[in-house]
This record gives sequence, structure tokens and C-alpha cells, in this order.
Amino acid sequence: MQTRWNPFQMSNGAVALGPLVAREFDQLFRELSPSGVRELVPPADIYETAEGITLHVDLPGHDAKSIEVKVENDTLTLKSERKVERSDKDGARRLERSFGVYTRSFVLPRTVDASKVEARYENGVLTLTLPRREESRPRVVEVKVNG
Repeated sequence: MQTRWNPFQMSNGAVALGPLVAREFDQLFRELSPSGVRELVPPADIYETAEGITLHVDLPGHDAKSIEVKVENDTLTLKSERKVERSDKDGARRLERSFGVYTRSFVLPRTVDASKVEARYENGVLTLTLPRREESRPRVVEVKVNG
């Protein structure tokens, strides 16, 4: 069985910095992209029907112009950035909202017609409609009776 290397774990199994600090360091490095920018993953709900797939992605506080939806080969990628809005005059004592680059990718099934993907942003929710290819939609076959 393989185990994941943990630089904070000592040979006797004890964690050198304590489990909470080690977990926070681990999460920090997972969120950093190769460019060093913190990337956040927005939550999504996925619904599938006979007509296609619908995704609802939470992007509250994002400017619709900053949202990029890209379909390349069999991958749908969403990207947006929410920047910190503050000035020197602000008396902000604590910032709890997440700011940075939000990105999420989905592998599309072969049944989706990638050329007909539609995106709509309303009330902080990005809704993506991914229709099925005509040939992949279920169809009813009539049963003929002889005689």
C-alpha cells in the first residue's frame, strides 16, 4: 500500500507541527497554481436529463465580463477572478470572503454537443447548458404488429 509523503510527519508517526497546521500548509500548496496564484474551485451542481446536462456554478460577486468559459476537445473549463475591493481609506479589520482566481474543469461525455454549449450568469450563479448530440438522445421505437 502506498502512503502519501507528509513532510511534517516524523518517522514515529507524530506530526511535527500539529495536525491543524500541517493540514493548512497542505491545503495552501494544493491551491497554488504553477504561476503562484491561488486558485479556488467554485462549487457546482450537475443535473442530467434526456435533453442534456445542466451545471450551476456558484460565482457570487464576480463580474460577468471576467467569466471565461472554454470548450476544448472534451474538456469544459471555467475561469474567473474576484479581486479584493479595498482602498487605503477602508477600515477593514477582517476579510473572510475568498478572493483570487476561480477555476474548474469538467470532462465532457461524448454524448454532449460541445458546439452548442450555452452560458448564462444571473444572481451570482453561472448556468451552463450542455445539450446532447441528436444521435445520442433516447428515442422511442414504434413496435409494429404483423397480421
